[in-house]
Amino acid sequence: MLSVEGLSAWYGEAQALRDVDLAIEGGQVVTLVGRNGAGKSTTLRCVMGLHEGPRRGRITLDGRELGHLPAHRRARLGLGYVPDDRGIYATLTVEENLLLPPAVGPEPWSLDRIYTMFPRLKDRRRSAGSKLSGGEQQMLSIARVLRMGARLLLLDEPTEGLAPVLVQQVRDLLLEVKQHGVTILLIEQNLRFATSVAERHYLLVEGQVVESLTNEEVRAREGELLRYLGV
Repeated sequence: MLSVEGLSAWYGEAQALRDVDLAIEGGQVVTLVGRNGAGKSTTLRCVMGLHEGPRRGRITLDGRELGHLPAHRRARLGLGYVPDDRGIYATLTVEENLLLPPAVGPEPWSLDRIYTMFPRLKDRRRSAGSKLSGGEQQMLSIARVLRMGARLLLLDEPTEGLAPVLVQQVRDLLLEVKQHGVTILLIEQNLRFATSVAERHYLLVEGQVVESLTNEEVRAREGELLRYLGV
């Protein structure tokens, strides 16, 4: 579904990515793993068309090369991006947050479908974004891009800063989203969480993909990888 070939990117003269290659089949969940500053967020931003610095390489979605399409054009093709700060409008209600962005993608979810899958959001639909817990905000940010019509979610550290019980809720949510046929590429530092939701894991080191690991390989090398990641 998504193919990235030879992706390099710069911030000014500093090179953040070096010939990154990765591929995701439809319906898969795949993670990007690496230390802070390894280039994980830059990779997602390049895929979404949000990286403003120089870049080169080839990104294709369902065989269509995205070239230099802006982010809003990529959203129409089914890409949805959830940043690490979640992008919730604090003064708007849950329902206003859901309805404000236009449904531009090829498979937008109706509000009723959103509320069926996210009953907690239905309960909190009149609450301001600032009144939601971290887990509820993450739920809202994911629900919003699904309502916009995303078929491939790009998630930047969806469990960061969440208590263990909320991490479990996000895990269950992502597994349910996957059952609806949505493809997911996410950044994740929690290896046990990563192996509970994803099939494959790309290890980034200083802007390069150095390994593609299966769940079995991650579990077998968990101690080594945790030491490497500094977790």
